[in-house]
Amino acid sequence: MRAGRSGAALSNKDDCMAALITIKNFCDEYGISRSTAYRLRDRGEVPHVKIGRATRIRREVAERWYQSLADSAAND
Repeated sequence: MRAGRSGAALSNKDDCMAALITIKNFCDEYGISRSTAYRLRDRGEVPHVKIGRATRIRREVAERWYQSLADSAAND
């Protein structure tokens, strides 16, 4: 075992990765098309992170975006 490596550090990495969802997961969970997801990303309406070539969205950001839609619909 290397010095400085602990189960807690690995757990934190796992927690961080669980907090990120793929574009496909985003589409499936919120019922939108892939092109809509990329459009939202490109407009900055749903901020994202890049990990290599992969695009990931923070789950909390996706939930906030979805909630903003519900709030907007309630105000109409």
